[in-house]
Amino acid sequence: MKTVESVTEGHPDKICDQIADAILDAYLAKDPRSRVAVEVFGSHGAVMIGGEVSSTAEVDPAQVAQAVYKEIGYEDDIEVFTNIEEQSPDIARGVDIGGAGDQGIMYGYATVETPEFLPRAVVLAHRLSWGLSNLRRHHSGFKWLRPDGKSQVTVDGTDVHTVVVSTQHAEGMDQEQIRSLLNEHLIIPTVGTIKERNLLINPTGSFVSGGFAADTGLTGRKLMVDTYGGIIPHGGGAFSGKDSTKVDRSGAYMARFAAKNIVANGVAKNCLVTVAYAIGCEQPVMLEAKSGDGRDLSEYLKQHFDFRPMAIIERLGLRRPIFRPTAAYGHFGRDEFPWEHISLN
Repeated sequence: MKTVESVTEGHPDKICDQIADAILDAYLAKDPRSRVAVEVFGSHGAVMIGGEVSSTAEVDPAQVAQAVYKEIGYEDDIEVFTNIEEQSPDIARGVDIGGAGDQGIMYGYATVETPEFLPRAVVLAHRLSWGLSNLRRHHSGFKWLRPDGKSQVTVDGTDVHTVVVSTQHAEGMDQEQIRSLLNEHLIIPTVGTIKERNLLINPTGSFVSGGFAADTGLTGRKLMVDTYGGIIPHGGGAFSGKDSTKVDRSGAYMARFAAKNIVANGVAKNCLVTVAYAIGCEQPVMLEAKSGDGRDLSEYLKQHFDFRPMAIIERLGLRRPIFRPTAAYGHFGRDEFPWEHISLN
C-alpha cells in the first residue's frame, strides 16, 4: 500500500511557495539573469519575506505578495514585511564560473504507471486537490468552498483503498451536505466509488477558518507534495523562491527530465535518477540512473544528458518567468513545464 497527499493553492505553505515563485518570476521577467533566493513565512495576518537577490530589476515583493494572496481567493488583509539583501559574494564567485549554487542531492523519477509518467497515487492526489479549486472557481453550486484544503489517497496495488479530503468551507454548511456534494462531483469522477468507511471528508468536522487565519505557512514545507509523494527518496532541498543556478531546483528538474525521457523512449519501465553537486563545481560529484528491475542505466544517462548547471538552464530554458504555476499541485506531470517534454533520441 502507498499513501500520497496533496494540498490546494490556498494551503498556508503553498501560499508562501506561490508568493516566493511570483517574486522570482517578477525578477526574471525584467532581468533573466537575476539570482533569487527568497523565503516566505505567513502567520495570522502577517507575511515575512526574506532572502537574497542580485538583479538589475526593480521589484516590490510586498506588492507581489498582496496580489498573489488575493488571486488565490483570500479577502482579508495581510501586513507584509521584507528583509532582502544581495547574494553573498562567496556564493556568487562559484556561480559566476558556471558552478552549482549549492551542494546537495536531487532525485528524478518516472514510471509507465500513468500517462503522466508518475505513480498513480501522486496523480490522483493532485487531481483531487486541484478539483477542489476548480469547483470553487468555476461551478456556481460550490461558492461555499474556500481556498484552503488537502487531499490524501491510499492505493493498494491498482485499487484505491482510502480517500481523505479536508476542505475549508463557508460557515453554516452541513457536513453531510459537503460529503454528498464532494462525493458526487469530485470523488467519484476522479477516483471512482469508494466504500463509505474508507471515504473521509472533513474528518474533524467543521473547517471554517483556514489559510493564515488558522495556521502558519512557510516555503519549502511541502517537499513531498512538490515531488513524488514520498514514494521515492528526496534530497531535502526545496524549490520555490530559487532561481535555477540553485541546483536544488534545476538539478531536480533535469533528473526528472532524464528519467521521463528514459522511460518514454522504452529504455526502462521505471527509472530513478540520482545527482549530487558540490557548491561552485560544474560537474556533478555523483550521477547515476537505475531501473526498477535493478539495471544500471548510468552510462546511457551520461551519454544523453548534460547535468552541468548552465547546460541544464540552457536546455530547459530556465531563465524565463515560468515558475509560479509550479508552486501548487506538483512540479511534475504537467506538459507546460519544459522538464516534462519528451525528446526522443
